Amino acid sequence: MKKRAVVSVIGKDQIGIIASVTTVLADNNINILDISQTILQDFFTMIMVIEVDDATNLEPLQQKFAPIEENMHLKISIQLEDIFQAMHRV
Repeated sequence: MKKRAVVSVIGKDQIGIIASVTTVLADNNINILDISQTILQDFFTMIMVIEVDDATNLEPLQQKFAPIEENMHLKISIQLEDIFQAMHRV
């Protein structure tokens, strides 16, 4: 059963962030359902809603982002949409 997850990316704006992150998703056959990105002063922020097959373990996908995080000095996090919404309820 497919589930939705939220990917957030934050870091200093630079060329290639979107390309690097979406390439990992495409290489892993993951569909992007929605995407929003903006620049806040010098900081790049992006949130994507993606569709995942194995919602029980997002850790392998998170590990595939590790080289991008290190090389581009970004913070990339992934969590199931249900958890994301529960954490952000007031």
